[in-house]
Amino acid sequence: MASLLRPATWGLFSWRGYCSRGTQGRLSAGFVEALKAVVGSPHVSTAAVVREQHGHDESMHRCQPPDAVVWPQNVEQVSRLAALCYGQGVPIVPFGTGTGLEGGVCAVQGGVCINLTRMDRILELNPEDFSVVVEPGVTRKVLNTHLRDRGLWFPVDPGADASLCGMAATGASGTNSVRYGTMRDNVLNLEVVLPGGRRLHTAGRGRRFRKSAAGYNLTGLFVGSEGTLGLITAATLRLHPVPEAIVAATCAFPTVQAAVDSTVHILQAAIPVARIEFLDEVMMDACNRHSKMNCCVAPTLFLEFHGSQQALAEQVQRTEEIICHNGGSHFSWAKEVEERSRLWAARHNAWYASLALRPGCKGYSTDVCVPISRLPEILVQTKEDLEAWRLTGTIVGHVGDGNFHCILLVDPEDTEELLRVQAFAEQLGRHALALHGTCTGEHGIGLGKRQLLSEEVGAVGMETMRQLKATLDPRGLMNPGKVL
Repeated sequence: MASLLRPATWGLFSWRGYCSRGTQGRLSAGFVEALKAVVGSPHVSTAAVVREQHGHDESMHRCQPPDAVVWPQNVEQVSRLAALCYGQGVPIVPFGTGTGLEGGVCAVQGGVCINLTRMDRILELNPEDFSVVVEPGVTRKVLNTHLRDRGLWFPVDPGADASLCGMAATGASGTNSVRYGTMRDNVLNLEVVLPGGRRLHTAGRGRRFRKSAAGYNLTGLFVGSEGTLGLITAATLRLHPVPEAIVAATCAFPTVQAAVDSTVHILQAAIPVARIEFLDEVMMDACNRHSKMNCCVAPTLFLEFHGSQQALAEQVQRTEEIICHNGGSHFSWAKEVEERSRLWAARHNAWYASLALRPGCKGYSTDVCVPISRLPEILVQTKEDLEAWRLTGTIVGHVGDGNFHCILLVDPEDTEELLRVQAFAEQLGRHALALHGTCTGEHGIGLGKRQLLSEEVGAVGMETMRQLKATLDPRGLMNPGKVL
């Protein structure tokens, strides 16, 4: 996913006017040597190409690169780096796999990018307690490969093979969250290096309990903090048993309303569906072409059920009855691993499938989340708004959570179209807020949704967040310019 906007175009948009060039390039030779003294010369780079690579994520947001990139090998080095940077007033930008979608790694004030991917050990596995401790360089696919022979897995899957500590930092979720929850539900403890270099264990050193009533929820404070309060150097995660049996299905609907009504009815019937994903007809056409599928080009649900063979048979039967009642058709069931993998690979490749609809154009993805009862209303309205704004876009979402994404295809040379994309995204966020929802279900705030966050939580909420930020980061050097 390449850069969406050329530099000449970025200045047109208020959502890209972030960079403060006052600190850019001000790292002295002595400071760079001090960085090298901490991690070793091979693990520090000031090369332009490396800095540029670390100055953006997968989003359309672009900014200046950091002044230097460092790769610590252990938490002691991270602590020393944080103390060094903080003591010298140098901004700190944490970096994982760079798969974020709201500009969370953009170095708006330059500074030092701390790439944590070389800390990639699985530190401790406790299968009897259903928990594991990982360093920030461990990705979800690596962890699940490691767990394969243990009968356990980690179900949070944001699509990209993101780093698990990065997923904690952004509050990630994915297709399995309707049953297994998001990162907020699956992080038990975090090791965090605070801005001045102190190390914090949010639930206490080595603790991995399932619940606690002991004091403030510090773990919850750092999950979703987007690198603005500290650097996550280890995460204790909740694991789940691999289900005995799995079956997946697709089914088509005559309208968006019918598909979303079925989702609501399935949830109201207390059917323990593991995945329930919505793809509109534009998205289905794109998936058919990109993934060589032969599904009906219509609003579609992808579903998956986990459990025993007997339980699955009952769940499938009840689900079919609900779907048929809402006009669903073209059922296709996938029971074998290869069939299911092909189905979900098509879903996870939705971004690339969307890009192929308009060759030469770039993609912009935004997301919102609303109470499930309001989901039919906002999805139908969003389809109408795409047409009204004359935009090419697909809709795909974790509708079991009330969360969905719009992937918009944009000509980077068309200034007027870029303005329409901005207006549409802001309108969608405000529409979600008007329906008692949130401006982002899983992408985070980063750079792009700071105004919407203010509208969502109000003046008192923003002031409380600023007070927390000021307490933990009084110099404002941790990932500056993000969230607040």
